[in-house]
Parts: sequence; structure tokens; C-alpha cells
Amino acid sequence: MPYTIDPFCKQQKIPTFHELFSPVQNIFHSVPPLESKGNRPLQMNFEQQLKALIYYHLEEHSSGRDLLQELQEDDFARTEIAPPDGIKKSSFFEAINHRGLEQLLFIFTKLQADATKVLPKEYEHLGELVSIDGSFIDAVLSMHWADYRKGAKKAKAHLGFNLNHSIPSKIYLTDGKGDERPFVNKILSPGQTGIMDRYYQCHKDFDLWQTEGKHFVCRIKENTNKSVIKTNPLKPGSIVFYDALVLLGTPQVNQTEKPVRLIGYWIDAKEYWVATDRHDLTAEDIASLYKLRWNIEIFFDWWKRHLKVYHLIARSQHGLMVQILAGLITYLLLAIYCHNNFKEKVSIKRVRELRIKINNEARNLNFSPFGNYNFKEHAKNYDHAKT
Repeated sequence: MPYTIDPFCKQQKIPTFHELFSPVQNIFHSVPPLESKGNRPLQMNFEQQLKALIYYHLEEHSSGRDLLQELQEDDFARTEIAPPDGIKKSSFFEAINHRGLEQLLFIFTKLQADATKVLPKEYEHLGELVSIDGSFIDAVLSMHWADYRKGAKKAKAHLGFNLNHSIPSKIYLTDGKGDERPFVNKILSPGQTGIMDRYYQCHKDFDLWQTEGKHFVCRIKENTNKSVIKTNPLKPGSIVFYDALVLLGTPQVNQTEKPVRLIGYWIDAKEYWVATDRHDLTAEDIASLYKLRWNIEIFFDWWKRHLKVYHLIARSQHGLMVQILAGLITYLLLAIYCHNNFKEKVSIKRVRELRIKINNEARNLNFSPFGNYNFKEHAKNYDHAKT
């Protein structure tokens, strides 16, 4: 991307980074204040902490020490990101592991709501769609809270992904053994449709969600017992081979109290069985809805690979949640930036362009290839000498 270095222009701002950060800047006035928990004053305020974490994810740093070294030695990071007096390693890691979680949750919730107003809405005819899934995070043995199995530690992120706007909506963190199903109720709001894999199959939950007005499209096991109440007509030549109103499960054991709609269809000779309470859509629409569930897998893969979200810089549960929230906030900012500038979704191509543009602008920051030599003063003296 072209740029011009002006050797006479010092202390230039980095407009691209400020443009990326501006949606958060507009929220700061209502963020709960970050206060020191002891007698010592804060070495890094919340805005500096958030900027440092966004910079960490944006620039694909491999560790907290890598980030700290750049905050100390890189002109742009030292001037625009780090506190004016710098930040020491102990103060930085103390802040990440013990402070800022309430403020980050506030920023994430507000920014996610703001993003839904800006980003285009897909699948509007299908309603408000939320894909729900969990993702393991490799932990280290010193992270005693991240219980998984003997000799291994893992944490688990439970995520709701807004399919209409292609952005994360809600996040929860547990140890690796944490059951994913209870988080559906926390992630879904009445009127929304949760799209889930067969691990989330729970007949009591199917009843509960219908009672609460929360819709679902959930794959179920092929051998699940079903008592047919009514069959629906099928379209000739369709991938759908089954469409009926049923009670799922074994009577007197785990059978649903409320009927559900059960759809069976083939994709590449593989059978899929999907339970839902959506009676307003065609069976083919239900099959298409379940296919959209893979968007959350694509998000997890991209988010982890390109923003280095799972490269741990914290060991406490508080600190890991801080790191993950900062990664989600970074993604939301990228989604808004890519839409505003290119009318596109987030892509690694646009993120690379953004990084290059910030680095190009940063080269103008205090840039002077001849040290402190004053060219303008020299030119003035030269002109005066000629006269």
C-alpha cells in the first residue's frame, strides 16, 4: 500500500489505528471506572490495558513478553499504546490477571450491540439465528482450575455466534470438563433460534426452550426413539426424506412432553436428523439452517489462527477470560472496520492490509533519517547567506 515519508513531519498520529479503535472510544464515557485494589496507584489504566491487548491480537504476538518488549522498544507501541511512563512486566501481568474483567465485559456487550446496528443482516427471512458451540483451550499444568483429565489441563469457551451478522454474541468460560448444554439458556434470548450439534440433545431442554419461547434447530442421534403424532408431506426430488411431528425419547423415561418437529435428510449419502420447534419454515429451510452451524467452526478456526487468541498470556481464570474478551473485541472492531471501508466481512487479506497501513503510518512517527538535523533551519540560513 503506497505511503509518503515526510522527514520534516514529526509526532504524526496513526489515523488507521485510531479509526479501528474509535467504536470503543465512543463507549468509554459509560464504562465502569477501573480502580486500584491497594494503596499503589494504577500503573496502567483501562484504556491502555485494552489498547495493549488489542495490539497483542492484531499484531499476532506470540507471548506477553514479546508484547512487553515491543511496548518498550517500538516507537509506535511506546507512544500510542503503552502508558506514558512505560509498563513493567510485574505490573502488566498483575493487571491482566486481576483487573479489567468487568470493564471488558461491558465493552464487549455494548460493542456487540453497536455492531449489529452497523453490519448488514443476512438470513433475515429465517429469523434471529445463533450458533452455539464450545471450544477447548490448551492450558498448562499450573492452571489448577482448568480441570480436564489426569496429566492434561484444558479450559473451554462456550460461545454464541450471531449468524445474521457473522459476529460473536456471548461468551462463557469453564474448565475443560464443563458441560456445554447449560449454557444454551444463558446464550439464547426469547425469539432467537439456537443452532446446535447433537451433543446438545436433551429432551428436557427441548421442553424448557419451547416454554421460554427460545427456538432451536438441533441435530439428534439417529437411533433416538420417536413416537409419530403427524407426518408432513414431502417435496418430490428433495434431499428431505422425513418430516413429522413427534415425541422424542422413551415413554416414562426421557420422552419429551411437548411435540417437536423432526426432519431427516441426506447430504452426500449421509443421514442427518434434526429436531426443531420451527413450524413456519420448510423442511429444506431447516436443513439449510443446520448447515449454517458450521459458520461458528469457521470463526473459531480463523480467530485462533490469525489473532493468536489461544497463545496464553494469563494463567488465572480471570486472566484467560480477559484475554479471550479482548480477542472478541478485536474481532468486532475488525468487522466494523472491514464493513465501513470495504463493505466486506473480516478476512485475513484485509487484516494484513490494516497491519501494513498502521506500520507504514508508524514509520512517520518521529521519523528523521538524519537524526536531529534541522533541514528547514539549514535551508533558511542558506537562503539568508545567498542574499
